[in-house]
Amino acid sequence: MEFLKTIPILRIFDVAKAKEFYVDYLGFTSEWEHHFEENTPAYLQVSRAGLTLHLSEHHGDCCPGSTVFVWMTGIEAFHAELGTKKYKYLRPGIETTFYDTKCVEVIDPFGNRIRFNESLKPTEAK
Repeated sequence: MEFLKTIPILRIFDVAKAKEFYVDYLGFTSEWEHHFEENTPAYLQVSRAGLTLHLSEHHGDCCPGSTVFVWMTGIEAFHAELGTKKYKYLRPGIETTFYDTKCVEVIDPFGNRIRFNESLKPTEAK
């Protein structure tokens, strides 16, 4: 058995606000959006650099206020990029954590948190 990929589902309440945050601010690409029919809740996929997220307006898919922990590289450049965006609702810092990472935590307009982390420990050559 092999698990191939994990895709977190985050609850949203407004597609335009979600795209403003995830696409315009965080730099994700909106890959697709689905509605069962006109005037029904949206379910969409956004991705960036190997990270895929599903965003859902459907009340039964997930609860608002979730947290996603993401390992990454290049966190200082990512943090600097966010600082250039002038997103008026959030100015995240970059902190060193007790578990030896640099972390940038963002909170979307729906109370969901994404903790982007880069390890400070040297990795072993493979």
